[in-house]
Amino acid sequence: MNNSEIGDKHNTEPVKYLSKQEAEALEADLLDDYRFGKQQLLEILGHSCAMAITKVYPLRTLPRKQPTVLVICGPDQNGAIGLVCARNLRSYDYEPTIFYPKRSLDVIYKDLTIQCEKMDIPFLSYLPTEVQLINDAYNLVVDAVLGIEAEFGEVKEPFASILATMKQIKIPIISLDIPSGWDADAWNPEGIYPEMIISLAAPKKCALQFTGKHHFIAGRFLPYDVQKKFELNLPVYPETECMVEIQDGKSTL
Repeated sequence: MNNSEIGDKHNTEPVKYLSKQEAEALEADLLDDYRFGKQQLLEILGHSCAMAITKVYPLRTLPRKQPTVLVICGPDQNGAIGLVCARNLRSYDYEPTIFYPKRSLDVIYKDLTIQCEKMDIPFLSYLPTEVQLINDAYNLVVDAVLGIEAEFGEVKEPFASILATMKQIKIPIISLDIPSGWDADAWNPEGIYPEMIISLAAPKKCALQFTGKHHFIAGRFLPYDVQKKFELNLPVYPETECMVEIQDGKSTL
């Protein structure tokens, strides 16, 4: 089946929201059966996240003179995607700053860190606990702290303190895949409330409780057979876009 046959512009069925188990199985298929490389997936997803951010928050609309963005990265896959996102935002003339308090020993993640450093993206040594300093210095915060691999209810330091600070932030927060502190299968009423979620590959069940302004899916790269196997019912992506906005499980197009 060719790409023109994937999806149906008249499809009224809602997008499927995946459980944690289904999301892990989908990624395993991509890595094992379809031979996607780990770094390849990180690059695809991080680039798609940056593109979604530029769609919702174009440079000309940012409230501050400097197009500053704070990207907060965790030690696992979401953090690595955050590094790629930051690097791409820098290429689009945003001014990202990264807070990456617990760096991974993974060689790929180290390489992504070096790439950001070589592009003169600054790294914070600490996250200000005085939230107003963050609100005054940045236009946006990208939440790339915890993903679906995190165990719900077992957030340890320094991430417990980071999430406590993020809950008080007043500028828009964009969460990659799921809001940090949420379980993939259920929202966390005590967690953060982002203005935007960018679901990676397909949305997770917790996003059914998302009440923010913008929900994007970055999954155009998924092979048709994977979409069919997991019954994703993804919306049609406009033209050459790598992401699409949905509302109530359906495309906003």
